[in-house]
Amino acid sequence: MMDESFLTTEEVLEYLQVNLRTVYRLIKAGKIPAVRVGRQWRFRKRDIDAWLENQRPRSARPAAAPARPAAAATSASRPRVLVVDDEASIRDLLSKTLALAEYDVDLAPDGRAALERLRIIGYDLLITDLKMPGVDGLTVIREARRLKSDLPVIIITGYSTEASAIEAVNLGVSGYLTKPFRVPRVLAVAAKALGE
Repeated sequence: MMDESFLTTEEVLEYLQVNLRTVYRLIKAGKIPAVRVGRQWRFRKRDIDAWLENQRPRSARPAAAPARPAAAATSASRPRVLVVDDEASIRDLLSKTLALAEYDVDLAPDGRAALERLRIIGYDLLITDLKMPGVDGLTVIREARRLKSDLPVIIITGYSTEASAIEAVNLGVSGYLTKPFRVPRVLAVAAKALGE
C-alpha cells in the first residue's frame, strides 16, 4: 500500500534534496506533516507529495511581477531572496529549492531586471550569476552594495576565473558556487549568508 508508506527523516532529506535544518523549519512551521515516534520523526509519503504539489503554483509566482507590495516584505518573517540568472532552468531550480526552504523568492532573467527590483524591493539575500549578457553579475553586486551595503550576496557561475573570484571577494560576497552545483550546498550557503 504505497499511500500509507512512511519515510524516515533521512529518506525525506534525500527525497526533497534539502538539509536537516530545512526539514525542521518546515515541521516547526507546520508546512509538512510529521509524526513523532520516540526520538525520531516519520513522514507519510502521500502528505509530502501533496505538500510538494501545493508548492508548485507558488514557485511559479516569482517569475511574474511582485505579488505583494514592498511594505509587506518588511513585515514578513521569511527571508526575501532575489535570484538573478539568464538561464531559466537555473532560476526555476533555485526558485523551487528556496521556496521549499521557506524563503520568499523573486526572479530576474538578467542584470537590468535585477537592478530594477533592487531599487524597489528590500531583499535579505542576492544570488546572482556572474556572466550574463548586458549588465553582468559584478555590476549588479556593485549597485546592490550602493543600495544596501550589508546585503549578503552569493555568486553562482559556470565561468569561474581567478580575476572574477578576486573581484567577488573584494566586493564581500558571502558565497561563491560553481555550476553545476548541488541543491543542499546552495541551501547551506544561503542559510550561512543569512546567519541562520
